[in-house]
Amino acid sequence: MQSFYFWKRKGKGAVNELKIIYKKIDDVYPYENNPRNNEEAVDVVAKSIQEFGFKIPIVISGDNVIVAGHTRIKAAKKLGMEEVPCIIADDLNDEQIRAFRLADNKSAEIATWDEEKLEQELVQIMNIDMSLFGFSGEESDFADEVTDDKYTFNTSIPQYEITGEQPTIDEMLDEEKSKQLISEIEQAEGITEEERRFLIQAARRHNVFNYRNIAEYYAHATPEMQRLMEKSALVIIDMDNAIANGYAAMFSDVLDIMEGEEDEE
Repeated sequence: MQSFYFWKRKGKGAVNELKIIYKKIDDVYPYENNPRNNEEAVDVVAKSIQEFGFKIPIVISGDNVIVAGHTRIKAAKKLGMEEVPCIIADDLNDEQIRAFRLADNKSAEIATWDEEKLEQELVQIMNIDMSLFGFSGEESDFADEVTDDKYTFNTSIPQYEITGEQPTIDEMLDEEKSKQLISEIEQAEGITEEERRFLIQAARRHNVFNYRNIAEYYAHATPEMQRLMEKSALVIIDMDNAIANGYAAMFSDVLDIMEGEEDEE
């Protein structure tokens, strides 16, 4: 049985050693009176463990009953795991364990999303399907918006209400990440100049657009600026034009086929 250590607080200001122990999964028992219904979350947690590993230990009492982590233990069983990392909450009395069990679940309900920051994070996750982890509703619309699917008209476009003054250009675009990457590419050795130019173009994909501010800016912009913003697919006013300008990219022959089918009808 493997053991690892990190730190926990005990009392005011005191710091004690906290041990992570790997226990056989059949030796960890669910709390019989667990009031949390978590069946719908098991698949999502299982996929998270598959993708990222088992990063959050199960909290158990001294007699191996789960205090926090019922969903993780079910996900681990679903994945066929034989051992799970555990923390023994031996510094808590029975009443504290009951309270912590409830508080741990309740705190997740209280937390909310900052939609703007969430959009900025989702748009930078290009190679991991976030719908596997429950981002399949309104909160993932922005991620769906940038999906590179050449054969679909299905696009989810966030709707923004105009509320304030016109933002600055800098407030619409964050280039910091792409600048850092471009700097690294420019200094890289062992690549050809042609490869360097290609990588620099690819690095510009890391620019983060603040579409809420873009909508605000569009509302105050000149007609010509509005036209060019639409043509650049920064603002979607006409879906047909957006498709033509690359917002929803489709090969022309696929479009011709679809139009031909409509004519036949």
